[in-house]
Amino acid sequence: MTHAHPPKVLGVLGGMGPAATLDFLAKLQAATPAAREQDHLRVLVDINPQVAAGDGGYEAAGPGLAAMAAGLRDAGAQVLAIACNTAHLHADAVRASGLPLVDLIETAGLAAQAQGAQRVGVLGVGGALALYRRAFSHQAIEAVTLDDHEQVEFMALLYRIKHGDLGPASRQTMAALAHRLVGKGAQVVVAGCTEVPLVLAAADLTVPFVDATEALARRCVSACLEG
Repeated sequence: MTHAHPPKVLGVLGGMGPAATLDFLAKLQAATPAAREQDHLRVLVDINPQVAAGDGGYEAAGPGLAAMAAGLRDAGAQVLAIACNTAHLHADAVRASGLPLVDLIETAGLAAQAQGAQRVGVLGVGGALALYRRAFSHQAIEAVTLDDHEQVEFMALLYRIKHGDLGPASRQTMAALAHRLVGKGAQVVVAGCTEVPLVLAAADLTVPFVDATEALARRCVSACLEG
């Protein structure tokens, strides 16, 4: 296929965690309309699991993410994406590179809105949930989240997934947590953490499922092919 403009080069800030970044890259490839190998996008990826390794975790990751964004820009990236919901706490630091950022939180919110839902359940960590609540408030969507004790269970599961436990027990626990959100009135469930779709799929739910990673991949393809 031919493009009116050469596709833009995508820069991906990843490593938070590494398996989630690889999931995003696989979904990016699947979302790209390609008749031949050369039709795929040029993608520059910085997989940096150390960016949130300090005592401050993601709260203190701004300077590291800003440096990653600048490095990707200097290597030739023209559009940026962050393959992590929580790291969007520092979206402005990433945008300081001067490049447009395809915002994962905004993208997931638009995907949920497209389902016509007014109450949307989100599985994610605290920092990301705050971002989702803010994004949803602009879209007249109510965010449905886990109770405190359920959130503790979610975080424990998340660390098991990060350690590579993608087996039936992890899938069962994540599905059960998703169903709690449905029980609270969620009309759609958003995977608001990039580890969630590693163990949860649409078939596990009785309501529509928004895989934010997949939605981001599709939007990145559009942003790069629009030229």
